[in-house]
Amino acid sequence: MSIRHQTSSRSRGFTLIELMVTITVLAILLVVAVPSFDGVRLSSRLTSYATDLMASSQLARTEAIKRNAPVTLCVSSNGTGCATSGGWESGWIVLSGTTVIQRQPAATAGYKLTEAGGAISLTFDSTGIGSTQASVTICRASPSVGGQERLVKISATGRASITRTTLGTCT
Repeated sequence: MSIRHQTSSRSRGFTLIELMVTITVLAILLVVAVPSFDGVRLSSRLTSYATDLMASSQLARTEAIKRNAPVTLCVSSNGTGCATSGGWESGWIVLSGTTVIQRQPAATAGYKLTEAGGAISLTFDSTGIGSTQASVTICRASPSVGGQERLVKISATGRASITRTTLGTCT
């Protein structure tokens, strides 16, 4: 006597209702998750610009000591010389005499880098001390909810630091 297993001729798969429920749940999860990813992306971009500016100030300071000559960190839209006007979002360079040591390209459209006193250049003398102190706020031009910002402070002694703020006062 042979035993046969009956197999269903019906295909196994998802019903239309199961598929629609799955798509609805996925859509709800995306609606909730996408804004938080935007916040993470904004935070990453702000931190990147802040660390780039801080690294450039540290490079200018160490190069001034190494070269035993003044080195300037300044706004530069063309990457070859210091600008006479404009904001830090247009890019900056580290300059020793006429030699460009480092170039930083312009920030992505929609971001602002504003120095509180309006300074467009910082010069470090041969001892590594800056001629002035600076405080650059890095933010999105049209702040999002939460108003994330980064504040790069460069002291008169040439030391730089980054602070996270949520003031939302991008000016």
